[in-house]
Amino acid sequence: MYNLRARRPWENEDTVIFRDAVRRFIAVEAVPRDEAWRKQKFVDRDFWYQAAALGLLCPSVAEEYGGASGTFALEAVIGEELAYAGISSFAQSVHGGIVAPYISHYGTHEQKKRWLPKMSSGEFIGAIAMTEPGGGSDLQAIRTTAVRDGDDYVINGAKTFITNGQTADLVIIAAKTDQTLGAKGITLIVAEVDKSPGFRRGRNLEKIGLHGSDTAELFFDNMRVPLKNRLGDEGQGFVQMMRQLPQERINIALIAQATMERAIEITIAYAQERTAFKQSLIEFQNSRFKLAECLTTARVTRAFLDQCIARHIRGELDAVDASMAKFWCTDKQCQVIDECVQLHGGYGFMAEYPIARMYVDARVQRIYGGANEIMKEIIARSIS
Repeated sequence: MYNLRARRPWENEDTVIFRDAVRRFIAVEAVPRDEAWRKQKFVDRDFWYQAAALGLLCPSVAEEYGGASGTFALEAVIGEELAYAGISSFAQSVHGGIVAPYISHYGTHEQKKRWLPKMSSGEFIGAIAMTEPGGGSDLQAIRTTAVRDGDDYVINGAKTFITNGQTADLVIIAAKTDQTLGAKGITLIVAEVDKSPGFRRGRNLEKIGLHGSDTAELFFDNMRVPLKNRLGDEGQGFVQMMRQLPQERINIALIAQATMERAIEITIAYAQERTAFKQSLIEFQNSRFKLAECLTTARVTRAFLDQCIARHIRGELDAVDASMAKFWCTDKQCQVIDECVQLHGGYGFMAEYPIARMYVDARVQRIYGGANEIMKEIIARSIS
């Protein structure tokens, strides 16, 4: 049988060793606790500290700031191994894969020294606040405002669907510093929220899936944040987001791919063990053909994804190919998992079965990070 977990073309000996350590850590420390995380709807802080001790929180951050000076390959390994283990509760991909790179790329030396070591150690959990109640994927429509007042910005507005929103200590906020300039008026501002008067967390949102990953509403009511917390220059926020979104989207794609591969693995095992009409499910031609289709989809999709990951590691991945990977992998993830649920029969609808959790967790992949319809629009613009 084709090995769905064969060594990737973008891996080297260091990432292979790292992958083994990550896999063992997740099996011992995360898998036994995931049910509790799903029930309480967040991951305990002590687990963040445990992950930090193994170097899992910010592996691509420079050693000078508490990281391991690794490449995106380490982030990819963590994302894949969490997906293979069925752990959707721990949002390291937001903390280390999105928030930390914004600070690494656009922060001053002083900002990096202030925030990145605490993110690497687990003292600070990071979140990024882009999406607004009326905005969705349209980042240019941001209404949250940041007005200068002395040495501070006074921020007013609301954000929603913020991953790590309930537990975050450090939040990157996309706000309008000039409402007359459209996208050119957007600025990114970092708030240490416990030190920011006027900050308020809303409810931990009820979701159909990703139950262990806290997702919150955030409110800013004349919230004061020092001017020195701005990332880069005023009005550069939209450009910064466009430059960083390819990494967010390739992260989503690789999680989709690994989850799809895991779904196939467990469905093959189930079909080999489950019997109907005095024979195993795998002996039915329909079962074999469906699994053959799923396996082919996963293998073909993996080839394109690995190419994109390799290009991103080299700093060559563009927004168009990242969008292709994001929409294609997540669409195929949902398609394949749906087929796997069908092959499980009634048991595929039972919450205690991993395939059922994969099914509900997968659906949002086609929405966040930019809805797949937006991905197609980005791709379409490159044609003309």
